[in-house]
Amino acid sequence: MGFKHIMKYKKLNVGIAGYGVVGKRRHKFIDQHPALRTVAICDANFSKSKRTSDRIRCYQNYKQLLKEPLDVLFVSLPNYMAADVTIAGLQRGCHVFCEKPPGRTVADVERVIQVEKKHPGVLLKYGFNHRYHDSVREALKIIKSKEFGEIVNLRGIYGKSKIISYAGGWRAERKYSGGGILLDQGIHMLDLMRLICGEFVEVKSWISNDYWKHDVEDNAYALMRDSRGRVAMLHSSATQWQHRFSLDIIFTQGYLELRGILSGSKSYGEEKLVIGRRNESDTGTAKEEAITYLEDNSWRDEINEFADTIVKKDKIKNGNSSDALATMKLVNHIYWADPKWRDAYQIPGIDAIDIKNGGIS
Repeated sequence: MGFKHIMKYKKLNVGIAGYGVVGKRRHKFIDQHPALRTVAICDANFSKSKRTSDRIRCYQNYKQLLKEPLDVLFVSLPNYMAADVTIAGLQRGCHVFCEKPPGRTVADVERVIQVEKKHPGVLLKYGFNHRYHDSVREALKIIKSKEFGEIVNLRGIYGKSKIISYAGGWRAERKYSGGGILLDQGIHMLDLMRLICGEFVEVKSWISNDYWKHDVEDNAYALMRDSRGRVAMLHSSATQWQHRFSLDIIFTQGYLELRGILSGSKSYGEEKLVIGRRNESDTGTAKEEAITYLEDNSWRDEINEFADTIVKKDKIKNGNSSDALATMKLVNHIYWADPKWRDAYQIPGIDAIDIKNGGIS
């Protein structure tokens, strides 16, 4: 939808709950869209309620924020608050955009979905931002084209150097975060793997918190097999001293390698898609093509899609509550599949989500 068409509509009042790094970044791109305008924000670090120089009202908590006449609520809060504030926004009649993870547990997401069903007139979207990176979108296009045949397997590594203890250390405490590096960062890779293959029916895993000694994981190793026998391997790590993002997709007639991803910290290196075609040489391939992406438009494009969906009164196609539930169930399955981790932290068993033919390949 073009912006000229959108300008015919009344602007939507937006509130942002949580004004840290992510909330501020969302604010920037919200205000770039002609159908949206930020009118109020809240954050626990605000010393008092006030107005900013551009007349945005500031509050200390989301309950004050939701007294504003909002059309849209963005939730950029810690995991232990995400589900409750999302529910409050839906009950208030707001369209809601919630960052990942959607909560601490599968039960959190199920609570949200129960409320969502009672408010069919509002939209709920979750921030699985990596779907909007240019390297990922180009890879998905190639997969869909069948240019390299069928997928054989996937291998992913996503890691950083520690579990960052923001705002009093909530990320490193299970009662607040629900999980460690897998839930915080690896969830992005799992979302992409599900998008590519659909649901995984068998999982084996090894979960560890041996290095940082928190009650959440600092390393998760998972082997996942889908109904067609394709295996995805994931290492989600908080002991990756040089930050790393990599996803290899192996086909019957070639491969794709996603290397690096553009981020606010710039610590994952340049974003690159490597494309190789199989041949009969001893080395397996004669040449590679590498595409480097120099600009990150993922935050802008994700918000634009959400706003356009609201204006068109359409349905959420990327990052809807079904996506959130299925990915959270996969995270839980990985935790549960390690018997020692399951027993130590009383991880519940979860029934498989009923997805008929997930995936794009």
